[in-house]
Amino acid sequence: MQTELSKKLGVEHAIFGFTPFPAVAAAISRAGGFGVLGAVRYTAPDDLKRDLDWVEAHVDGRPYGLDVVMPAKKVEGVTVSDVEAMIPEAHRQYVKDTLAKYGVPELAEGEASGWRITGWMEEVARTQLDVAFDYPIRLLANALGSPPADVIQRAHDQDVLVAALAGSARHARKHAEAGIDIVVAQGYEAGGHTGEIASMVLTPEVVDAVDPLPVLAAGGIGSGQQVAAALALGAQGVWLGSIWLTTTEAELPSPRLIQKLLAAGSGDTVRSRALTGKPARQLRTEWTDAWDDPDGPGTLPMPLQGLLVAEAVSRIQKYEVEPLLGTPVGQIVGRMNSERSVQAVFDDLTKGFERAVDRINRIAGKDGQ
Repeated sequence: MQTELSKKLGVEHAIFGFTPFPAVAAAISRAGGFGVLGAVRYTAPDDLKRDLDWVEAHVDGRPYGLDVVMPAKKVEGVTVSDVEAMIPEAHRQYVKDTLAKYGVPELAEGEASGWRITGWMEEVARTQLDVAFDYPIRLLANALGSPPADVIQRAHDQDVLVAALAGSARHARKHAEAGIDIVVAQGYEAGGHTGEIASMVLTPEVVDAVDPLPVLAAGGIGSGQQVAAALALGAQGVWLGSIWLTTTEAELPSPRLIQKLLAAGSGDTVRSRALTGKPARQLRTEWTDAWDDPDGPGTLPMPLQGLLVAEAVSRIQKYEVEPLLGTPVGQIVGRMNSERSVQAVFDDLTKGFERAVDRINRIAGKDGQ
């Protein structure tokens, strides 16, 4: 399952695995893929350093990368407190009322919210990069598109490839013009922030738009057959995120959440602004329904919504309030029916890929030739 890009990066399989969990990222690289650790949840440089130390010690010398959430334009001099002051009181009250309706307990006194994500802030994202560039990362990916020009140059100066996610061919062309090295074409089916175009349509459009830059296909990919389809559409690899959530190496905070993922079908997700303020695919819950209710106050733009609901999400997860309990996940959740190791997922992907290639060879009349 090799392509020109996977050979360039020195990986056996052209499978790029995004994950917030260090153990999963390391296991992906050890299995012959390319593990990418998500940095957005790290607000303290020492915490990111600790986990990158762990990844470096457990990848057995294999390559890995980092994913950040950084706006292309600099926004300096704006603090988290400045942003939080913009949140209307009516929205704060809506959160309180919704939690009270379901009897969600308060956090213990002094307990910090685990979901208070500020990695989108200029000051935080740049401290993450200051840490990351002290490690031998081979790839820097940005979930908000092309990072600032000085960041791209800094990465290239250290022989680090830069990837950017795109939901349309137009976005992909802008990334190419900005000087990035890899475009991740993220389709409508994907977990987290997505655009409006399905992967089957988006991937070849992006491939044509940025040729000869390599493209990774993302969204709706969780089997070897789907990997083969992505490569047939012109991608040089796949970018997988949701499939790792139910692996044994993952560190989801709630056993009930794991069971909800295992029981969910591909129709049990929704693109909602409830979590961050931008459309993000996640499990449909009574929490997402509350924010999508036309009688409610509506969601706030990013990053206000994320700061507004951070403590609420932590409380829902800590106390496992099942009707509200959810997580970002793609439509591929319908295939996530059992807890498996990362290696077992890779074994399934490679076997499915081989079956798909054999099937196409038979159709093309190449069997045994």
